[in-house]
Amino acid sequence: MKHLLNPRVRDIRISGIRTFFNRVAQYPDAVSLTIGQPDFATPDHIKEAGKRAIDENRTTYTPNAGLLALREAASAFMEEKYGLTYDPATEVITTNGASEAIDIVLRTILTEGCEVILPAPVYPGYEPIIRLCGATPVYVDTTDSDFKMTADKIAQKLTVNTRCVILPYPSNPTGCTLDEQALTEIAELLADQDVFVLSDEIYSELIYEGTHRSLASYPALHEKTIVINGLSKSHSMTGWRIGFTFAPAYISEQMLKVHQYNATCASSISQYAALDALTEGRNDADIMKEEYDKRRRYVCERLTQMGLAPVVPTAAFYVFPSIQEFGLPSFEFASRLLEEKRVAAVPGDAFSTYGEGYIRISYAYALEVLEEGLNRLEAFVNELRNQI
Repeated sequence: MKHLLNPRVRDIRISGIRTFFNRVAQYPDAVSLTIGQPDFATPDHIKEAGKRAIDENRTTYTPNAGLLALREAASAFMEEKYGLTYDPATEVITTNGASEAIDIVLRTILTEGCEVILPAPVYPGYEPIIRLCGATPVYVDTTDSDFKMTADKIAQKLTVNTRCVILPYPSNPTGCTLDEQALTEIAELLADQDVFVLSDEIYSELIYEGTHRSLASYPALHEKTIVINGLSKSHSMTGWRIGFTFAPAYISEQMLKVHQYNATCASSISQYAALDALTEGRNDADIMKEEYDKRRRYVCERLTQMGLAPVVPTAAFYVFPSIQEFGLPSFEFASRLLEEKRVAAVPGDAFSTYGEGYIRISYAYALEVLEEGLNRLEAFVNELRNQI
């Protein structure tokens, strides 16, 4: 019966991040620097809100788009933090994490044969959905521009089939952001194009240099931009699975149909916890960000000292150093690093072919874990150099 399965599903490759993370389980003494998951506990006041929701039997379905009070809080948060205005009744949808948000956005705007432009290296969660929709991902090589998308690069890929440009900044896996000039030039390029923008801003609260600005803040793009955000990274709520879409009503009303038949609604308990996160805990990310910044500086300094000087990340909790000097495919490099030194990093090819020659290190780990992992990495690269 296998031949009857959807070939588009059969052709999807399991995420390289998870594939490598699962390998680490075979090495109980390994130091893992793989997963982009905060090592902070969910703040206590958020957990208490979730407990209260259970005790008060708030365990029924909510409106498909989520609790109105939560959408109001999410809308207020976006306006306070980033100057973005959305009607909570018609322009905000609560989703099962940012992952489901990506799914409902792309399934709403894509049709057979259209194209989606996205920067590479890039988070691997976009391509499978694009292909399931019968569309084609069109990658833009950003390795020669410090991993940053530019208007010129987008212009070179635009065709009559382009339906969407994905801008996932701050970036996973590189930790890079786009500055005001780059955003303005992209906004000017796309202003007159019949093209949607998917702006994935899940790491917007974890910026260490400068401030976050969304492409949706440009008036010419507001009506064609869908913003994705959520609480997994900002409030250390990965397992609570709360994300949001923010988009004009004419888009949101269509996305809501996809969400309704996909998930009905997000977990009611998680929604009540999220309401507390966006009101009482709207600045919870500040404490975590301060610690991540210390780790970022430490990791970049250590990598530079061992001759793997990276493009310094300005956001999120990833760094993406080059390993090209060793002449090894990134998967082989990462496999040997795990087997020989018991330290795990994600091979760069997990983030498209343009990630080949790099590894991703997550610094969402305590400093003592990072120190041990980097000590082992340094010993490994020194041994490789001696073999060259």
